[in-house]
Amino acid sequence: MKLRLLRNRLKDEYTTGQLYINDDFFCFTLEDKIREKDGVAVEKWKIARETAIPRGIYKVVLQDSPKFGPNTITLLKVPGFTHIRIHSGNTHKDTEGCIIVGYRITSSGVVVPGTTKFAVRDLKVNLIGHQDITIQVI
Repeated sequence: MKLRLLRNRLKDEYTTGQLYINDDFFCFTLEDKIREKDGVAVEKWKIARETAIPRGIYKVVLQDSPKFGPNTITLLKVPGFTHIRIHSGNTHKDTEGCIIVGYRITSSGVVVPGTTKFAVRDLKVNLIGHQDITIQVI
């Protein structure tokens, strides 16, 4: 199964995008600000808990998280980052480098409350039972 995160609005404090499952639109995304600089080591441009992960292709697994519980959607081997999850939240202050998903997002970069938990739940339903899940972050 292939996920694709297409970032489309890069703002001063946050980034929004669209998440696709096997090329079909699934939901909207919210991340921290993109600070990535091509050819520059992550530690040179990353601000902890305020930076979106680098572009790339990552393996996705469901694993238990002390913060988010069982079957938390987790990205593995993200350069310069640990514990990158796809989870619920409403603003860029909820991300800490992770990816927030929701069915509706405002023009000011807020995931509409109530849509985020359903998006996480539905995404997990789509992922459970699949092997070799990847996400391409563009």
